[in-house]
Amino acid sequence: MTNPVDERPRTRTDLARDQAWAISVGGIGVVLFSAMLVFTWYFAATLLLIFAGMLLGVGLNALTNALGRRVHLPHPARLAIVCVALALMLAGVAYLGGATIAEQASLLSNTIKSQIAHVKSFLDSRGIDTSFFDLGNAAPAASTNAEPAPSPSPAAHGQLPGAGALASSGGAIVSQTFKLLFGAISAVGNVFIVLFLGLAFAAQPGIYHDGLLFLAPARHRTRAALIIDRIGETLERWLIAQIIVMLAVGVVTWIGLAIIGIPGSFILGIQAGLLAFIPTVGAIIAGVIVVLASLASGWIPTLSAFILFLGVHAMESYVLTPVLQRQALDIPPATLFAFQILLGVVFGIWGLALALPLVAIAKVVIDHFKTYEAPPLAEVA
Repeated sequence: MTNPVDERPRTRTDLARDQAWAISVGGIGVVLFSAMLVFTWYFAATLLLIFAGMLLGVGLNALTNALGRRVHLPHPARLAIVCVALALMLAGVAYLGGATIAEQASLLSNTIKSQIAHVKSFLDSRGIDTSFFDLGNAAPAASTNAEPAPSPSPAAHGQLPGAGALASSGGAIVSQTFKLLFGAISAVGNVFIVLFLGLAFAAQPGIYHDGLLFLAPARHRTRAALIIDRIGETLERWLIAQIIVMLAVGVVTWIGLAIIGIPGSFILGIQAGLLAFIPTVGAIIAGVIVVLASLASGWIPTLSAFILFLGVHAMESYVLTPVLQRQALDIPPATLFAFQILLGVVFGIWGLALALPLVAIAKVVIDHFKTYEAPPLAEVA
C-alpha cells in the first residue's frame, strides 16, 4: 500500500506548480494585452483604414448576395455586375452634375466664409472674444494697427532681387507645393487602399472568414464562427439600411432647399446625405452648414431651411432609422454619442465616422456571451 504521508508533499508540489503556471499564463496574457493596446494606439489610423476597407467589402458582398437571390450566377460574376453598376452610376452623376457640383461647391465655400466673417464681426461688436476664429485674416488685421511698412526694396524699382530673396521665395513655394502634393497623394492613396481592400474582401469572403476562424483555438471555433457570422449579418443589414437613409436624406434636403431657393442646394443635399453616415454628429454638422449657407438669402429662407433641417432630422431619427434598422442595431443613443465623442477626440475623423460599426461589433460580441454563458434557470433555482 501507498503511504498516505507521502501523498501530502506531492499534492503541495502539484498545487505550487499549478499556481506558478497560472501566474505565468496570466502575466503573459497581461503583457500581450498591453502590447496589443500600444500597437492599436500607435497604428490606429492604419487599422481604421483597414476596417473601412472591410466595411466596403461587407457592403459589396451584401449587394452581391442580394443580386444572387434574383440572378443565379457565380459569385465573381455577380460582384462584377455590382461593381460595374456602381461605377456607371457614379460616372453618370459626375457627368450630368459635375459642372453643377463644382460651381455650387465654389459658391457655397465663398458664402460660408462670408457668413462666418459676418458672425465674427457681430460678436466683435458685442465685445465677445473671437480670436479662436481662423479666417486667414490675421495678417491684414494686424497690419491695420501696426507701424507703416518700410520703404520698398530696390527690387521694387526695377532691380532684380538678391540671391537670398530668390532662395527664400523658391523654398517657400517648393515647400507649399510638396505639402499640397503629398496631401493629395495621401488622400487619393487612402481612397485606393479602401477600394482595393473592399474588392479583395468581397471577391473571396470565404477565405478571410476561414482565416479568422483559424486564429481561434480549435475548441472555440464553433463559437467563433457563430460570432463572425452574426457580426457579418449585422453589418450587412446596417450598411444597406444606412445607404437607403443617406439617399433619402440627400434627396429630400436637395429638393427642399431648391424649393426654398437656397443657392447650392444640390451640393448641400450631397453633403447632408454623406454626413448622414455619421449618426447625431453628422446631422448637427449638416444643419450648421445649411443654416450658414442660407443666411445670405435672408431671414425667411434661413428659418425655412432650419425648419426643413429639423424635419429631415426627425424623418431620419424617428421614421427611417427605427424602421430600417430595428433588426440590425439596438444601441442606446447616449452610449453611441459617448463613444462617438471619445473615438472622435482620440482618433479624429476616422474614429468619428466608424464609431457606430465598431460599437455594433462590440455589442454583438457582448450579447453573444451574455446569452450563451448565462446559467439556466433550473440551475439557478
